[in-house]
Parts: sequence; C-alpha cells; structure tokens
Amino acid sequence: MQKIKEAFLVSPFLVFFLVHSEQIGVGVLGYQRIIAKYAGYDSWISVIIAAAFVHILIWMIYYVLNNGDGDIVSIHKSLFGGLFGNLFNLALLLYFLLWSITVLRTYIEVIQVWMFPTLSTWKIAIVFLLLTYYVVSSGFRTVAGVCYLGVVIPLGLITLLFYPLEFTHFSNLLPVFDENIKDYLSATKNMMLSYLGFETLLVFYPFIKNAKRSQRFAHHANIFTFMMYLLVTLFSFAFFSEEQLARNIWATLSMVKIVQVSFVERFDFVFVSIWCLVILPNITLAIWCSSRVAKLMLNIRQHVTLIVLLGVVLVSCIFLDTRLKINLLNNYTNIIGFYLAISYIPLLFITTFLKKQLKKKRKNNEQATPTT
Repeated sequence: MQKIKEAFLVSPFLVFFLVHSEQIGVGVLGYQRIIAKYAGYDSWISVIIAAAFVHILIWMIYYVLNNGDGDIVSIHKSLFGGLFGNLFNLALLLYFLLWSITVLRTYIEVIQVWMFPTLSTWKIAIVFLLLTYYVVSSGFRTVAGVCYLGVVIPLGLITLLFYPLEFTHFSNLLPVFDENIKDYLSATKNMMLSYLGFETLLVFYPFIKNAKRSQRFAHHANIFTFMMYLLVTLFSFAFFSEEQLARNIWATLSMVKIVQVSFVERFDFVFVSIWCLVILPNITLAIWCSSRVAKLMLNIRQHVTLIVLLGVVLVSCIFLDTRLKINLLNNYTNIIGFYLAISYIPLLFITTFLKKQLKKKRKNNEQATPTT
C-alpha cells in the first residue's frame, strides 16, 4: 500500500458526509414507486430492513480494511492473487464508472423533462464533467469538501416535505403487516439500491486520519440516510394513492410541485436546480474512486486516468438518448450494485476472516513448537 502524506488526509468526521452524500442522489426523487410495486404501503418496513442490512455491510467493510493493507487494490491481490486480484480491481473500477454515468444521465433526464426539454444532453454533461474534472484534479480533500457542501447546503430542502401535510392521509398506511414475507423481501431488495454508495469506503479509506475511528461516522451517515428515506416514504405514501404512485416516476418532485410562494411560481424548478449540489458529489466521488483504482492498477498518474474516464462518461451520456436506454441503464446498475453488496462484500469479509484465523493458528503452532 502506498503511504499517503498527512497533508492529503481528511478528518474522520468527514466520513459522515462522504458516505451520506453518495447514498442520497437521483434515487430519492422516485424510488417510492419501485418499492410500493411489491409491498404496497407496507414498503416503509423495507426501508428499515435495508438500512439494518447496510449497517452490517459497513461493519464488514471496516473489518476487511482494518485487517488488510488498507488499500483495496492491495487487499484484492493479497486475498486472491495477482490475476484474480486485478480482475476484482477492474470490476470495481468499472462499477464506479457505471455508477457515475447512471447518476449523471438520470439527472440530465430530470432536467430535460422538468425544465429544458430541448436542451442537448452533451451540453449539460460537459458542464458537470468540467466541474468534476476541476474538483477531482484538485485532490481528495477538495472532493471531501464538495461532499460536505452537498450535504449541508441542500439540507433545508427537507422542510419542503412538510408543506403538503394538509393534503396527506396517514390512514393510507393502515393496516400494517398486510403483505407476505416474499413481498417484503422484494421491496427490501429494491430499497437496498437507494442505500448504495457506502462502498466508496473501500477506496477512500487510506485517506482518512485515524481511519479506524471513522467507523462510527459511517454508521451515523447510514442512520441519517435512513431517517431521510423513511420520512420521504411515509409522506409520499400519505400523499399519493397507490394508483397515483404506480404512475408517478418522480414522486418526490411531484410533491414539491404543489409548493407555492409569492415570488416563485414553479418551486419544483428551484428544487431541481438546487439538487445539482447533491448530484455533483455523487459524480465526483465515484469518478475519483474509479480513477484512483485505475492509477493503482496501472501505476500511472491519476490525472491521465481521470481524463480518459470523463471522456467515457461523456460519450456514454450522449449515446443514452432514449427513455428506454436510460431505464435499462438504471436497471442494470441496480442489479450490479445489489449483487456487489450481498456477495462481493461478504466474500471479502469471509476471505479476510479465514486468512486472519489461519495466520493466527500458524503463529500459535510456531510458538508451541519447541526450539532445539
């Protein structure tokens, strides 16, 4: 593992903002329809179950990183050998690249549908990618700063959820536990996708001062994410009927649309505009992780890998020019992300645990063997 200079490290508490900023993105604008499809209004229970499962996965990640070399690229090679280790590294690189493409293209679609239908995809993409280049090329501390601002500045938008209270009917949530276990599990699976983003811990862990102390902040971030998702879920279910929710792609934006103030006619325009401060950390951190893995794999400057990856993102966004393609992109990203969470992270944990136990047993045997 490469030793990171202290000047490039960030404080442990910033892990809260790094994790939370990656978990909240375009998904919060319309995940309600997807989970309600399986467990109806009881889907709020899946929000709780998914959050609990993510806590376990975060604990597994810290176990792997604390007992490994701290650098996920080195850990892969140590656990699986050079060939398979590099395959895992390549898969992780492509996953974060795919994540950034999905977030950016989906947000561009929101802008085109809600605000500027005739605006070209490449124009919006270039603006975001130039900002991403500036932030990522400035170093990880700048990326962490953008994630901090991406959490703090839009925080006031939560208050908008209380505006539709007079139109809500919380009796919609009754009766509780009215679905079967299979439906709850299906809803939980789809809700898990909204919590993804915490796996960036695998890459930026070496850039944290006293990294082992940062675990509680990662868990606190997941708790805060859970509270936000639960609040949005309950308000959405109380505001919409099941039929309305089934036809509404962006339920959160539809709720915000009814907000009326004297100086703004369409407050949903303001919401979508401010939401770019939430999307930018999503993209910058994912691109930074992808370029960092590429740098460690190929042993070349991160600046070079950054330019190549941004070019791939731009071309991909231009190619994804229909609703069908964007929907397929989201579906495939969700599937890959879900199986990464439930298989890849536990695999790392189990392999690290077995290696540690084997090493401990070998050490005990050496100590027990008498010297001659």
